[in-house]
Amino acid sequence: MPHLPPRGLRDIAIPALFVLLWSTGFVGAKLGLPYCEPLTFLALRFACVLVVLMPVCWLAHAAWPSAADAGRVAVAGVLIQAGYLGGVFTSIHQGMPAGVSALIVGVQPILTAVLGARVLGERTLGRQWAGLALGLAGVLLVVWDKMTLEGVGIASVSLSVLALVSITAGTVWQKRYCAHVDLRTNSAIQLIAALALIAPLAALIETREVRWEPQFVFALAWLVFVLSLGAFFLLFLLIRRGAATRVASLMYLTPACAALLAWWLFGESFTLVSASGMALAVVAVWLVTHQASG
Repeated sequence: MPHLPPRGLRDIAIPALFVLLWSTGFVGAKLGLPYCEPLTFLALRFACVLVVLMPVCWLAHAAWPSAADAGRVAVAGVLIQAGYLGGVFTSIHQGMPAGVSALIVGVQPILTAVLGARVLGERTLGRQWAGLALGLAGVLLVVWDKMTLEGVGIASVSLSVLALVSITAGTVWQKRYCAHVDLRTNSAIQLIAALALIAPLAALIETREVRWEPQFVFALAWLVFVLSLGAFFLLFLLIRRGAATRVASLMYLTPACAALLAWWLFGESFTLVSASGMALAVVAVWLVTHQASG
């Protein structure tokens, strides 16, 4: 039997599919937020995912973790599901421009490399540091024509920073403490913890009014099935299989992919500068994720 290469088709297809699905998150936010306040929107999303996921866990006899491990998974859920998504959705609702938000959250791979070295003992090579810096420059070029200070304030910036810190800490925490937990029950516990936090906040500070227009229903369904049951499962799978920094570097590709989708779906501009940024992001991710043979 011939020797299989160390990086097979699956090692390329899964990250590529993750980037594509993760990039479509803006579709749900763009289409759904005009009809529902952000925390209420997230609470509905989490509840709908659990309605689908809990029977799957039961029918598949998925293994549930110990109480101690479940507590650690719940912490990951508060960080990744509630902190990250709550920060992104509420900052957009506060008027944060997409370009500024993408640039703030785009710092995540660099922070993950720093935190991963301290918590996980992951070593980041000079070539990878160069890739991380190049990737941030690529994100800047992709969102350059969307950069504006209109809508930027203390509240919106703070919420975007909350999202950045949450997804960074959540990625490292997931890798350190939760990578061995069944992906199905891991997601269920995360969502339960996030819903337990988001739902009371929504009840406290929002009107909880929802306009059930077809566009909102489509956006909610998209976020439930494509993002929560698709992209997030792939994220946890990638975290389980690879170094946290390498996984986080894939986020450099999502603004470019999202910009292409926005050009295709909504007629938004995709300029030569944006294309140059996308090329830089591709090179950056290769530098971070490529493992030299030998």
